[in-house]
Amino acid sequence: MNRDPHRHDLGEFLKARRAELDPAAVGLPDGGQRRVAGLRREEIAVLAAISTDYYARLEQGRIQPSPSVLESLARVLHLDDDQRAYLYELAAKEEFRPPRRRRPRPKAQPQLQRMIDDMAHTPAFVIGPRTEIVAWNAMGAALITDFGKIPEERRYYIRLLITDPTMRELYADWEGVTRLAIAQMRMHNTNNPGDEQLAALVDELSVRDDQFREWWGAHHVAVRDTGTKHLRHPVVGDLHLDWNAVTWAADPDLQIIVWTAESGTPTHDSLRLLASLAASPSRSTNSSA
Repeated sequence: MNRDPHRHDLGEFLKARRAELDPAAVGLPDGGQRRVAGLRREEIAVLAAISTDYYARLEQGRIQPSPSVLESLARVLHLDDDQRAYLYELAAKEEFRPPRRRRPRPKAQPQLQRMIDDMAHTPAFVIGPRTEIVAWNAMGAALITDFGKIPEERRYYIRLLITDPTMRELYADWEGVTRLAIAQMRMHNTNNPGDEQLAALVDELSVRDDQFREWWGAHHVAVRDTGTKHLRHPVVGDLHLDWNAVTWAADPDLQIIVWTAESGTPTHDSLRLLASLAASPSRSTNSSA
């Protein structure tokens, strides 16, 4: 049967959230003899006031849930705001979705490249929904890696996190950073089911890395918006940086990731030092491929 990929993803998401629920957290006895983690299908169905068959068909991607059922499931599964938004996006009826063209690898417009190039003391790069790195400035390359030396077909942020040992050294909390990046990638591809490039990337990393396969399969989601990261830079040492994701209005699939530090802090001083090193004639300046 040829099913809507949104419904397939919805079913997988429901199964993942069901598996994480503690029976005691929803007022059910543990029983001590559960063969699988989390709640059973019939337990979710009872709590959501729907039939077990109806819920089973939801997990199998066979039916379209009603708004009232979605609300009940969000409550029963204890979904947070990001997870609730993801659930509703997946369940949006196909006839109300505008047709989406097959998305090629996004490109940065010249004015976007000029804008981040003018940020001489601020690391920045531009990321696509599949975590494609499509543009960066000299400070972005100095902070993270020389993106220009990476072939375009392999220039994915998530791929670097998984396959590049220096990235594991750069991020003090590499696991937390990587799990968040995976959750963000899933969230930002909600409207792009069945994407061949994303599927190829996920397949490659799933084969190469057991942790990626486990974390992707957990179906966690998160919005890419703002946060703080601790970096152990090989040249300027420890950096505690705030980052913000700014959506590029001319192409909402693109986000500009900007790293900053409060003035007067050691990290701010270290960024200034890094900027002077990045501006040195002996160091190459990167631009998008």
